[in-house]
Amino acid sequence: MTLIDAIGWAGSALLIFSLLQARVLRLRILNTIACLVLVFFNAVIEVWPMVAMNVVLAAINVYFIVKLLREQHDDAAFEVIEVEEDDGYLGHFVRTHGAEIGHYFPRFFDSVTTTDGAIDARDDRTAYLIASGDETVGAVVARDVGDGTAQIELDYVTPKWRDFTPGEFVFRRSGLFRDRGFTTVRTAPGMVAPYYEKLGFVSEGDTWRLDLADSTR
Repeated sequence: MTLIDAIGWAGSALLIFSLLQARVLRLRILNTIACLVLVFFNAVIEVWPMVAMNVVLAAINVYFIVKLLREQHDDAAFEVIEVEEDDGYLGHFVRTHGAEIGHYFPRFFDSVTTTDGAIDARDDRTAYLIASGDETVGAVVARDVGDGTAQIELDYVTPKWRDFTPGEFVFRRSGLFRDRGFTTVRTAPGMVAPYYEKLGFVSEGDTWRLDLADSTR
């Protein structure tokens, strides 16, 4: 196999791999790289229709990458909707993504849900769905633990939206907790692979804390 053949195979493999990505931004970026590799490969072997096709595909990808990056910090991109803890759709959403939720929040199903999988309704607990248009992006469940502190019991975002900033919107710009009189947001202990440092949270053992007075919209 020649070097050019290897480049062609590598571009094709990367193209296929890109289509397996659940995260839209990552899919677009990998697909663009694959298209550019295939532009080079097909230009070398002088298959001009394939060159033209991959140039067009790369241009389309670049357009959507720019659009997606612009929308990352757009407050209009997301909406937080308060729902009852035992809301049927919320329960369905949690059950549908139960495997991942159980991985990232290992204590959630033991301490927050009932035996039938519904979230246990309490006076000090509130639940929210994060939406983008008519699509459900994620879910947040919080509990008032006193002293102006909201403890996050669930903060789950679907894989498609993890390259974006729903967490930044919820915790820093939406006013969701500040408007309800909270001064501090704290995560539940034991979370796996938390991302909160990027949002300005401070690590405290196996939990993370955000002082809302220090956060900006």
